[in-house]
Amino acid sequence: MNKTAKLGIDPTARIDRGAEIGREASIGPYCVVGANVVIDDGCQLISHVHVSGHTRIGARTVVYPFASLGTPPQSVKYRGGATRLTIGSDCDIREHVTMNIGTEDDRGVTEVGDKCFLMVGAHVAHDCKVGSNVTFANNVLLGGHCTIGDNVNFGGGVAVRQFVRIGEGAMIVGLSGVRADIIPWGMAWGPLADLVGLNVVGMRRRGFSKTDIHGLRAAYQELFLGPGIFRKRLEKIAETHGNDPLVTEMISFIRDGNRPLTMAAASAASGETTPDPS
Repeated sequence: MNKTAKLGIDPTARIDRGAEIGREASIGPYCVVGANVVIDDGCQLISHVHVSGHTRIGARTVVYPFASLGTPPQSVKYRGGATRLTIGSDCDIREHVTMNIGTEDDRGVTEVGDKCFLMVGAHVAHDCKVGSNVTFANNVLLGGHCTIGDNVNFGGGVAVRQFVRIGEGAMIVGLSGVRADIIPWGMAWGPLADLVGLNVVGMRRRGFSKTDIHGLRAAYQELFLGPGIFRKRLEKIAETHGNDPLVTEMISFIRDGNRPLTMAAASAASGETTPDPS
C-alpha cells in the first residue's frame, strides 16, 4: 500500500503539493485539489470532486461526485484576484453543487456556514454569505452578493436574485423566484415570490413557544396587512412590540435594508395558514 492510500487519498486523485489535507481526511478516486486549498480534519471527498482557488472546507464536511468548489466567479468584473471560498464544518454537499470564490469589488469571499445541506445541482454564487443550518433542495440558485440567515430552507428550483437578503428561519417554497429581501421567519411563495405568512412549522421546530409565535404573528399582520403607510406602521410596531425579541429582529432586518422588501400578496391570508412547502 502506497503512502497516499495510507492517508486516505486514492492513488488516482491529483493533489497539488501546496494543498493542506487534514487528519483522517478522505480524498476519493479522480478528485482534483488545487494548490491553495485547505481540506480540514475528517473531510470526505467521495470521488470526482474538483476543488480549486483559495478554498477552505471545514471539518467533517462531505462532498459528493462532480461538485465543483472554488472556481472563479461568473462575473465580468472579476480581475483574477486571490479571492476566497470558505465552507463550514459538518456540511453535506451533494452531486453537481457549484460554489464560486468572491470578487474584488465586494466581500472578496464567498461564505457558507456550518451544517448546511446542499442537494443536487445547488449553486452559491460569488460574494454570497450563507449562514448555518441552511437547506438547499435540488437546483436552488443564489445570485451573487446574497446574504442568507441561519436556518433558512429553500424548496427545489428556487432562484434568488443578486444582492437579496433572506432573514433567519425563512422558508422559500419550491419553484419561487425571489426578487427582494425576505423578513426573518417569513414564508415566500410564487413565480415572483410574495410573502404569504410566517414559517410557523420552522419556528416550532426551533423550539419557539406559542407565545413567541403569536407575538410575531400579531406584529406581522399589523405590519404587512394593516391599513395606512407601511413606514408608519413599522414605527408603531417598534413602539408597541419593542420588548419582543422576534419582532425586534424583524424590525431591525427591515431597517437595515437598502433594497426592496418582499411584501405580502394582496390575497395572502392572515399568516395563520400557509402553503404546504412539500
